Amino acid sequence: MAKAQQRLSQVQSHLASSEADIPRGRENILRKSPDDIVVTCALRTPLTRGGKGGFKDTAAADLLAHAFQSLISRSKIDPNLVEDISVGNVLAPGAGATEYRAAALVAGFPETTAVRTLNRQCSSGLQACVDIANAIRCGMIDIGVGAGVESMSSQYGPGAVSEFSDLLDSHQEAKNCKVPMGALSEQMASDREITRDVQDAFAARSFQRAEAAQKAGKFKEEIVPMKVKWVDPKTDEEKEIVVDKDDGVRPGMTVESLGKIKPAFKKDGSIHAGNASQVSDGAAAVLLMKRSTAERLGQTILGKFVCSSVVGVKPLLMGIGPWKAIPVALEKAGISKEEVDVWEINEAFASQCLWCVKELGLDEAKVNPNGGAIAFGHPLGCTGARQVSTLFNELGRTGKKVGVTSMCVGTGMGMAAVWVKE
Repeated sequence: MAKAQQRLSQVQSHLASSEADIPRGRENILRKSPDDIVVTCALRTPLTRGGKGGFKDTAAADLLAHAFQSLISRSKIDPNLVEDISVGNVLAPGAGATEYRAAALVAGFPETTAVRTLNRQCSSGLQACVDIANAIRCGMIDIGVGAGVESMSSQYGPGAVSEFSDLLDSHQEAKNCKVPMGALSEQMASDREITRDVQDAFAARSFQRAEAAQKAGKFKEEIVPMKVKWVDPKTDEEKEIVVDKDDGVRPGMTVESLGKIKPAFKKDGSIHAGNASQVSDGAAAVLLMKRSTAERLGQTILGKFVCSSVVGVKPLLMGIGPWKAIPVALEKAGISKEEVDVWEINEAFASQCLWCVKELGLDEAKVNPNGGAIAFGHPLGCTGARQVSTLFNELGRTGKKVGVTSMCVGTGMGMAAVWVKE
């Protein structure tokens, strides 16, 4: 009889295996269920300046291996129980499929743990987490890791984009996919009258919030320090250093100091190095499973994944992606924007992030309360996974419950996800 009941529960679980089956409304998403897809560990390396920072001489696979090792150590999960790992990456050839499988093996996962990589531009890390969550939800696996990594020091540049064929160049909307993001963001700022002053004010606030958070030790819970070899650019001497904090956070940034920086993409433009996301290196990893599995294994539950959305927009309006993706995610969860306690929205450019926040009517005090990518960096494939640890830590510190992560995506897309803190 007990076995029959167990089998019936399994069948019911498989029938309710899509995001469409999630109970809607704040009260319902806060309710606990054995079938919840929960996060039991979420962490990241520090984020460091591309070409200049602490990880400039460290391979992306090494960053990822450290994140994996730290995830196993912190969660105390038996690595033999992890069935699949999904890694978001943008710049490595083939999204790093071969070296990231190797990184998992080096970290201590057995050969029975499958690994795959994916590239959905700036949302790759989030997509990796969502893919693992949905694989668990539909019964394909029981335990998995969603991760993201990028070494922009070693792989950022024109070589990361292939040449378009004559066929693609013959279609105007398709051709727009290769317009550089800086140029199209500059055009968007001009068309939508987002002045440099307001962009610089947004950027200054991001720096100031990040500086305050770093000084208060708010990032320590999510960051795992890493010992690496680093070549001093002044002496060419190789040193061993410990990287334990985001090194892109610049103290004392103000609207006035940002106002002195020259435009980057247009002589009389409004976008510059101080109000756009930093080129960065880093890795992040998130451990997911069902609540029933976590409880059986004695895993500490940080929170749960509720639902996600992915949308397309015009390639030249890439930056508005969160504006379109966030309402879709909220609708799936059955909640209003007022019921969200913390927003982690990637600051690709101050212009686009600010526009999305304003157009959506979000409470700016709830958006990136500890700063964002302008202040501490945007390692492309890592950011979506990094946001998960940052969000859960902030929700935990403040005693809040509901959070949303989101970002714009190159070539004209947007993605968002709803999460609940335990």
